[in-house]
Amino acid sequence: MVRIDPGKSIKISYVTAVANEREAVMELAAKFNSPQVIKDEFSMAITKSRVEARYLNLDTEEIELYQDMISHILFLSPQQKQKQKCIMSNKKGQSGLWPYGISGDIPIVLVMLDKSDDIDIVREILKAHEYWRLKKLAVDLVILNEEENSYTNPLNSLLMDIIAESHAHDLVNKPGGVFILKKSNMPMEDIDLICSVSRIVLKGNEGDLKEQVKYAKSIALAEFKQFDKKPSSYDSSLKKDLELSFYNGLGGFSKDGKEYVIFLENGQNTPLPWINVISNRSFGFIVTESGSGYTWFENSRENKLTPWSNDPVSDTPGEILYILDDRTGDIWSVTPLPVREKEPYIIRHGFGYTVFSHASHGIEQEIVQFVPVDDSVKISVLKLKNQSKENRELSLTYYIRPVLGVSDQFTAMHINTKADNGMILIRNNYNDEFYGRVAFVDTSLKAGSITCDRKEFFGAGDIASPEGIKRASLSGTTGAGFDPCAAISVNVSLKPDEEKEMVFLLGAGKDEQEAKQICAKYKKLEEAKKALNEVKKFWESKLGALQFETPNPAMDILLNGWLVYQVISCRIWTRSGFYQSGGAYGFRDQLQDSMSLTHIWPEVARNQILLHSKHQFLEGDVQHWWHEEKYKGTRTRFSDDLLWMPYAAVEYIRITGDYDVLQEKTPFLEDEPLKEFEDEAYRVPRVSQTVSTLYDHCIRAINRSLKFGEHGIPLIGSGDWNDGMNTVGNKGKGESVWLGWFLYTILKNFAPLCEKMGDKELAERYLDTADKIAENIEKNAWDGNWYRRAYFDNGVPLGSIQNSECQIDSLAQSWAVISEGGNKDRIVDAMNALKTIW
Repeated sequence: MVRIDPGKSIKISYVTAVANEREAVMELAAKFNSPQVIKDEFSMAITKSRVEARYLNLDTEEIELYQDMISHILFLSPQQKQKQKCIMSNKKGQSGLWPYGISGDIPIVLVMLDKSDDIDIVREILKAHEYWRLKKLAVDLVILNEEENSYTNPLNSLLMDIIAESHAHDLVNKPGGVFILKKSNMPMEDIDLICSVSRIVLKGNEGDLKEQVKYAKSIALAEFKQFDKKPSSYDSSLKKDLELSFYNGLGGFSKDGKEYVIFLENGQNTPLPWINVISNRSFGFIVTESGSGYTWFENSRENKLTPWSNDPVSDTPGEILYILDDRTGDIWSVTPLPVREKEPYIIRHGFGYTVFSHASHGIEQEIVQFVPVDDSVKISVLKLKNQSKENRELSLTYYIRPVLGVSDQFTAMHINTKADNGMILIRNNYNDEFYGRVAFVDTSLKAGSITCDRKEFFGAGDIASPEGIKRASLSGTTGAGFDPCAAISVNVSLKPDEEKEMVFLLGAGKDEQEAKQICAKYKKLEEAKKALNEVKKFWESKLGALQFETPNPAMDILLNGWLVYQVISCRIWTRSGFYQSGGAYGFRDQLQDSMSLTHIWPEVARNQILLHSKHQFLEGDVQHWWHEEKYKGTRTRFSDDLLWMPYAAVEYIRITGDYDVLQEKTPFLEDEPLKEFEDEAYRVPRVSQTVSTLYDHCIRAINRSLKFGEHGIPLIGSGDWNDGMNTVGNKGKGESVWLGWFLYTILKNFAPLCEKMGDKELAERYLDTADKIAENIEKNAWDGNWYRRAYFDNGVPLGSIQNSECQIDSLAQSWAVISEGGNKDRIVDAMNALKTIW
């Protein structure tokens, strides 16, 4: 608390400090607690700045210019509009920069000139580059020599002389240095690429540095609407459903268990976002109870269409449907965010869809969101009913923040848009893993106006009250070089008691033609409703194939729909959630998930096993995780990953009797083996020409795992099923007791398959090895009352009474039972110990 006497003033200093250790931070805090120290530091900073300016021979005007340019380098700048053409023409991604020695990891400033008379711009930018380096701002300065080839090449010689005399004489073709490229030696598509990724583009014939770094002129915008009516007060007609199972004060399951219903009123919020993961095989979205979430196409991490917030506090939406009353100027949303109203909201998460219901401003509102069974589009069907006794004029604006990559912070400068018969088409040509993909936004109503300029849309407003929707119309701006969005505004008239339905679409296609076909189909209201019915029937057929009845109603609700739904939609298809947007396949993860579907959807399990077999190296080990598009992923020394393939294959065959799957042929991967000091490596392997049966894939996995330590127990490598045990045995000697039980299970169950395939000798060897593993565990891993978990590289046990932490581990006990390999008396003691200690 600060007390300020009348007529007096005080000075407060706020200090932000960072250090490697807490003690160092505390020392800094103590040091800068003194006003005199802070005053001295400011004085020293001024002195240092003056010394730097004299050293660089810079005047105040130059320093201000170079500092101003930093904002253009670090943030989306109006300067980007000047290179709109090359952004839209670009056809390459970051890897296209590498042949020139440019990484693309740090900002690029491009200078283009074609004659020696324009050389002054190079001298100017070199001074700026030296200043930025002094301030620890790394920038790749690319100079594109556009002079025509000649015998003397005078411009090239002059450039080399100037660089040799500058601070950059030893920074040529180095990160954060200077790169001199000749246009005559480059294809046009590479020039477009470098131009499109540059934060600032300077041209020799367009004036000096100060003249070129001017802010682009703003476009003319429509006038603000005039609102001639005061807002009226209306009662909400939304009624609370009290017939819910397991109601917790905020939500509960519907009586049939097929929906989770949330009721928010009086400013209530769920403690954390409660989400629904809605998906088909190649497209989906996550939606929270507030209406936030994100949408993806083909890969939920690498090709997001809208932003993934990962923020459980603000849960900021990247897709919003605004409603504006054209008479009163009131703005609201059907969903609790971004405009939270006092009237209640009902949210119903169902299998393959979510419904938001709200009644305010005399309008009853309902929006249902879903994706079709097969097509790549998020459909939002909005229903509005006028509950008032007067005609209503509303403006509806559908807004998204496009990503088309991993994060909008990286992709915004590459997004380009265009309008086509009312729909907005969105591309990111820099995303070379998904090159050619086209996202789209459209509506079933005739579009009144659009914009793809986010600055225009929000103006001086915020996410709850954007300026753009208060104007008579949006500007129609499309193209590239600005902070992007996609916003479509339409008008709706409602008579008293009149009800209307309309469709809003957010989707994507592998090319423009596919995007247009999908859009044309689902912008028809009847097709959208038909698709919703198909979604409900699809999930009913899959989830209803196997039903349970237990003494526990809560268990029944989970088993008879929700657990299987989550496995399919979230784990197999989306591979994402609110807190982790992975997008990748985990070798063990999705195999385990698919096993749970074998009874109701065996094709999923079969396809998953074969897919994973393609990610096994010739040596028998596998990728720990990978992105399917280019197979980029990690090769590790995890000891259990590879074994889940034979384990899943055995389980699949046991349930289905489909022995033919063992004869299916798939390729291997090839890559450089891990070096002795490497626990893992992230690489893009090659697909091998070697192709073999699933049976052979499984044999290679098992045989590679038959490595044992001094106790005769399998080596743990850089981890087993518990990823956190990555340094227990990464020196090559640590052993895993759980892995022993797991391998015992696989050997016992895979041996009969070997016999069926004619490998009787191998079957006998596997059975003998399994017995030896069990014998060694009983001999060397029994701790007196339970089984130890592992042995460190140095031979010290883990999961032992000797340990101060992790004295007992559930996996070693439970798998002694599951494997049926543990001593019958000991497993009883072990499970009792587990209950007692835990």
